[in-house]
Amino acid sequence: MLTHSVEEGTLPNRFRKLWDELAPVGRDSGSGGYLRYALTEPELTLRGWFREQAEQRGMPVTEDGNGNLFAWWGDPGAGDAVLTGSHFDSVPHGGAYDGPLGIVSAFLAVDELRAAGSAPVRPVAVAAFVEEEGGRFGVPCLGSRLLTGEIAVERAAGLRDAAGVSFAEALGERPAGADPGLLGRFASFVELHVEQGRALVDLGAPVAVASAIWPHGRWRFDFAGEGNHAGTTRMADRRDPMLTYAFTVLAANKEARLRGAHATVGRVAVEPNATNAVPSRVTGWLDARAAEPETLDGLVEAVRAKAAERARRDGTELTCTQESATPLVAFDGGLAGRLAALLDAPVLPTGAGHDAGVLAAHLPTAMLFVRNPTGVSHSPAESATDADCAAGVAALARVLEELACR
Repeated sequence: MLTHSVEEGTLPNRFRKLWDELAPVGRDSGSGGYLRYALTEPELTLRGWFREQAEQRGMPVTEDGNGNLFAWWGDPGAGDAVLTGSHFDSVPHGGAYDGPLGIVSAFLAVDELRAAGSAPVRPVAVAAFVEEEGGRFGVPCLGSRLLTGEIAVERAAGLRDAAGVSFAEALGERPAGADPGLLGRFASFVELHVEQGRALVDLGAPVAVASAIWPHGRWRFDFAGEGNHAGTTRMADRRDPMLTYAFTVLAANKEARLRGAHATVGRVAVEPNATNAVPSRVTGWLDARAAEPETLDGLVEAVRAKAAERARRDGTELTCTQESATPLVAFDGGLAGRLAALLDAPVLPTGAGHDAGVLAAHLPTAMLFVRNPTGVSHSPAESATDADCAAGVAALARVLEELACR
């Protein structure tokens, strides 16, 4: 039975000590949120921290040519490895825990196992996946999609950030793409993540096991009109794409509520973006999610149809482009049930996407959630107590003991 070492203080204290090393990196002093975009200075600093932590533990680090890092406890060349970890990058002004909690917890779980005298029968790999949020290059879970071959190398290499820098340029090389040899070494993946809702608050439980991820995707709506002077162009003469865009946002909200789904337009670009000019172009990005694929398809089609009808009335033009799509992910039932029984933990679905959702199509995959007392995520208000984070570490250690040490 796994026991916890107390030589260096309690597990919550050890968590806090390690967590404080990351806390200042990339934090915006104004919002209190984080600007840790993939392969920018803050995220590169955290990648350096990852290497240091691995070195301190005698865990060799390998890369896959796509920006993903792996720290190995046990022989990297052996098969049937247990993969864990998460990501460092954030959404703009995001919370501290989304991503890094899974990496910190993985290292601490290895510490717990070693302190208890456990040794891996099968290797454990702690992963730091690149560009999970899609906050810089626009495609979420880019690193895991490249590893598994779910995105073409040419497309990934050519993705550009707001400054025009391509993913290949930021990476320093053309991404390698799918690596069946590396992927084939993994027997399972368990990702620990802060809960991005408040179900665990309502249940009074610190940790849960995930059952499924809702299908979801991102769609870009480009509205083209006629730029003109705000003071001299009669209202009747305008071809204003902002009106079409605004109607589409309201339509998305209404259609999602009618279907019990989620629709969000949280990003917009306007040209020429001048106060005294009628816009010539407005681009908005729709994030849509639902419990069933059919509901998601119906939602997006209804929004597109309403936007197209409004564009005809406004004299504007609409182009709708799907930028990413993730199907319904039902995590491996045997693995999830096994972990839920092992931990005596509740089982919950989630509407949030994760690298685990990509990897689930290729190997048995499960997720652990740690309670978030605010229920808020992708925001500076995202949080977790040290005690709950320690409970998450202990749960992950038990899982790794079960999967890798027996």
